[in-house]
Amino acid sequence: MPKVRVNGVDLHYELTGAGEPLVLVHGSWADHAHWDLVQPALAERYRVLVYDRRGHSRSERPPGPGSRTEDEDDLAALVQALDLAPAHIAGNSFGASTVLGLAVRRPELFRTVIAHEPPLMAIVPPEPDLLPVMRAVERRIDSVLAHLRAGETRAGAQQFVDEVAFGPGTWERLPPEVRDTLLTNALTFLDEQQDPGWPLLDLAGLSAHPGPALLTVGTESPPWFPAIIARLARALPRAQVRTFAGAGHTPHVTHPAEYVRTVSGFIETHR
Repeated sequence: MPKVRVNGVDLHYELTGAGEPLVLVHGSWADHAHWDLVQPALAERYRVLVYDRRGHSRSERPPGPGSRTEDEDDLAALVQALDLAPAHIAGNSFGASTVLGLAVRRPELFRTVIAHEPPLMAIVPPEPDLLPVMRAVERRIDSVLAHLRAGETRAGAQQFVDEVAFGPGTWERLPPEVRDTLLTNALTFLDEQQDPGWPLLDLAGLSAHPGPALLTVGTESPPWFPAIIARLARALPRAQVRTFAGAGHTPHVTHPAEYVRTVSGFIETHR
């Protein structure tokens, strides 16, 4: 299985298709397989790179605390090592935060920026009607982290899926291989949450990004994501915003055909 060593870690990757390069960056708990439902269709048009971020699945899990900046540096080094720059780079959730953070620091690596619901909670002041909801979610996440610190990986993963990310009963409906992936990557989520910079972004730096950007949100997602997307749209000079009707935090999983159409349409507009 192909791996490349960057920044002192071995990263698993898969490269398919031909054409302009398109890099897909997964979120927390997941891995490269999270893109399986959209990768084949996108590879019909583009040279598609998927990979496991450090600490996830087939990539190396270095000891000690990490940071989102390390993920950004890994992404930059991977794109350069595989001679893909400049690339269209898309991310979901924490992967979207990673993409946006790198766009601030290394804009020359990007053809376009594509980001779905980055959890950049610190970039917008919470609205009064959202405060109770956000505080309730923070308490649930604190409970998830307590489970993980205590070695109760399954309890933490199930609580995250059922009470934070998707809704009650989702864990039991997941395929066994998906549950296994969540359990494998649970401690990396704990590590990510210990980075004080995980919910932050340099908005002033982002406002200098010269390229086009696509920011997306789902109608079924938690209510703070539209506020985050709106703040990012104000910062990015060439941003477009699209909404996935009926979708939530992972439209590439729940609405793959629409995700492919939306991303492809955006890229074709900015060739």
